[in-house]
Amino acid sequence: MSLLNLRPGLISRIPIRSIPALNSKNSLRLLSNSIINYNGTRKEKPINLDPEPLKTNDTTHFGFQTVSKDKKEKLVAEVFSSVATKYDIMNDLMSLGIHRLWKDHFIAKLDAGKRLNSNKEINFIDIAGGSGDIAFGLLDHAEKKFGDVESTMLVTDINADMLKEGEKRAQANGKYWNNSRVKFLVQDAEKLDQVKDNSMDIYTVSFGIRNFTDIQKALNTAYRVLRPGGVFYCLEFSKIENPLLNFGYNQWAKVLPVIGSVVANDYNSYEYLVESIEKFPDQETFKGMIEKAGFKSVGYENLTFGVCAIHWGIKV
Repeated sequence: MSLLNLRPGLISRIPIRSIPALNSKNSLRLLSNSIINYNGTRKEKPINLDPEPLKTNDTTHFGFQTVSKDKKEKLVAEVFSSVATKYDIMNDLMSLGIHRLWKDHFIAKLDAGKRLNSNKEINFIDIAGGSGDIAFGLLDHAEKKFGDVESTMLVTDINADMLKEGEKRAQANGKYWNNSRVKFLVQDAEKLDQVKDNSMDIYTVSFGIRNFTDIQKALNTAYRVLRPGGVFYCLEFSKIENPLLNFGYNQWAKVLPVIGSVVANDYNSYEYLVESIEKFPDQETFKGMIEKAGFKSVGYENLTFGVCAIHWGIKV
């Protein structure tokens, strides 16, 4: 049964195939207290014995640190400015290359595109989508499967350096460069102050929402900009349920920052990115946050035993 049976006008354009979801509540332990030096020796990290600052409404986490919300925005911006030119390499390292298969499944499962019996195009908004891979993949799918060459795509990212990478990709393939259907816009996902209420049909975010300063606020904003019947659709790293697989991934995660140092000359950014997975809510908790924003028919599907998950909800 389609998840979009709540809005007949939209169902003809964007049905989602329902796939049973697996629940996972175990946390993903990712980092040790040691750093492996280039010469193969192990150096213990100094342990901070000072108590972690108490969290308040003005603070949040940046990896394992507690920082002010304003500071987190700046720190995350620095991370993604640093990794922007090697973003695909970063995702290859974080997922052992499987992120490409996850993204293909993400796009195919959504199965979005203007149907022949519809007289209205789909308005997509891809959040934290600076690299353009999801945005262009969605438009390619819509054209290839449904002959849709009318639907529009708004690609937003809070980081201008990431958007530049998406523009470079569009220019390289030529298809979506200087195309009136595709627009790149610097926007804070928690505000989207240049996006009108009830103006979008599909809101996608891929491997981005865990980096938001206030995830609940971003979900509330997603609800605001979607039309009734619109779809919230998210792909993000999550929690592994199988203890053996969880242990194996943990061992890999321990060395990711070191590999980031070698490949991208950037230890700190990769350390944060691994820690950000640890801090992101488990599947059931995040599902509850989506429901709190007002979405209905909320669900999720675990991929690769919960290494990542697809989450969705419908605005009614």
